[in-house]
Amino acid sequence: MPINPLPLIMIEPLVRATLLEDLGRAGDLTTDAIVPADARAEARLVARQPGIIAGIDLARLAFRLIDPDIGVEVALADGVAVAPGDTIASVRGPARGILTAERTALNFLCRLSGIASATSAIVASVSGYKAHIVCTRKTTPGLRAVEKYAVRAGGGANHRFGLDDAVLIKDNHVAIAGGIRPALERAKAHVGHLVKIELEVDTLDQLAEALELGVDAVLLDNMDPAMLARAVTMVDGRAITEASGRINPTTAPAIAASGVDLISVGWLTHSAPILDIGLDF
Repeated sequence: MPINPLPLIMIEPLVRATLLEDLGRAGDLTTDAIVPADARAEARLVARQPGIIAGIDLARLAFRLIDPDIGVEVALADGVAVAPGDTIASVRGPARGILTAERTALNFLCRLSGIASATSAIVASVSGYKAHIVCTRKTTPGLRAVEKYAVRAGGGANHRFGLDDAVLIKDNHVAIAGGIRPALERAKAHVGHLVKIELEVDTLDQLAEALELGVDAVLLDNMDPAMLARAVTMVDGRAITEASGRINPTTAPAIAASGVDLISVGWLTHSAPILDIGLDF
């Protein structure tokens, strides 16, 4: 389903920087040499695979930043399913600008649509269960905001956006602190009343200690479905339960059946394949 777009002020610096990276020090040598300055063209962004669209605003902005005279008419918005051959948008205007912006536009659109499509697939695999699919901080450097946006376009939800919007105490924090108790006590003394605290646990004994001390959420790491079900029973609604660890559309249904609230999936943003989209003149 369609999703609210990101504000222009958030995506403009990213698209601008990406175009400048591509233009380098001399601009588009190939297009400027071959295509007359007054040539005009019409093209279509066309899906080559079935999937979910995300990133159309970044693609549109890429064309317009290169040449404001390029018009982009969007046919299918972010969050909408596409089939092979579907026209996502029509692009009209100066041919040089269209060709120069083409790769940047497609890089964003293919990458983000791939994330949205992968998210949609795993969301569908747990349909009927209460578990929500969430992403992680395993994002491409510099692309976190738009990659997490793509997860939402695919029907998923977002975990932390950064280190500053929640406390997530992981095994290395516990090891350095000298145990779960000192780690939790220090975290609670440090943060404000609106900051949530989540603790990663690997065993049911660790979970029992966390529940005794009190946490907002528990990250149940690399537990099989049977252990997850026992963990959910132990928690009994006292904290949000999150499962993580190499979860894919094949394994997700059994994980969701354990009764966890959240399933975090890192590969959505670090390894999802692109959705093949082309620009046809």
